[in-house]
Formats: sequence, structure tokens, C-alpha cells
Amino acid sequence: MGNALAPVFTWWNGATLGTHLGLRGKRRVGEDDLGNVYYEGGRSVDGTPQRWVIYKGSNDASRVPPEWFSWLHKQLDDVPDRSMPQPRAWQKPMVPNMTGTPLAYRPHGALEKGGQRPASAGDYEAWTPEG
Repeated sequence: MGNALAPVFTWWNGATLGTHLGLRGKRRVGEDDLGNVYYEGGRSVDGTPQRWVIYKGSNDASRVPPEWFSWLHKQLDDVPDRSMPQPRAWQKPMVPNMTGTPLAYRPHGALEKGGQRPASAGDYEAWTPEG
């Protein structure tokens, strides 16, 4: 499938054409460090403003930083850039869940690392009746 038709048919890598059409008339309120774009507009059944995220890249909720997650779930009234304090020097930047990717954490002994790990004092020894 060519790149021109991808937004019409694919939902797993960004937003479809239908999603972009549905955002007409909605207000773009911000963008996070990963390039995800956030929108607000209209009202839900309970009268609160509706909020959306359009992912840059794969549609994975773990790619939404905590401050924007709070905004999406109406824990913050205003966008994080205006309502959250500046990050502290000791805070690390948000990292998406890397499970299932080549960047996933694999401890010593994982099959992807050769399946060998150093021996440990608590290693299992099978019982044999001769022993």
C-alpha cells in the first residue's frame, strides 16, 4: 500500500483520515516532547470538554507522558505547560514501554541474550534417588 493511502486504511501508525476529519472545529491545545498532538472541543454527555491525542508514530498509550495523561483524563483543567510546575533536575524524561521492540529490557539469562546466566547460590538441583 502506498504512503498516500496509508492514512485512509491504517489506524496503528498515527490517525486515519476519518479521525482527522472528526477533529475539524476542535482546538489544538499542545504538543508533547514525543510529537503527540492534543486537541479539545465539544462536550461529552456529562458536559465536560472532550479531549484527544493524535499520536506521532505508533498508537500506544504508554507514549503519553504523565502530565498529558492527567490532562486527557480531566485531572488537570488547563494544559500541562501552564498548570504543571517545571520538572526538577533529578527527574528523568518519560520513556514509552519498549516491550516487544529491540530496545526492550532483557536480563542476563534471557533467551534473546543467549539463555546463559551466571550460577547462583539459590539455583535448583534436581533430586535423584541414587543421591
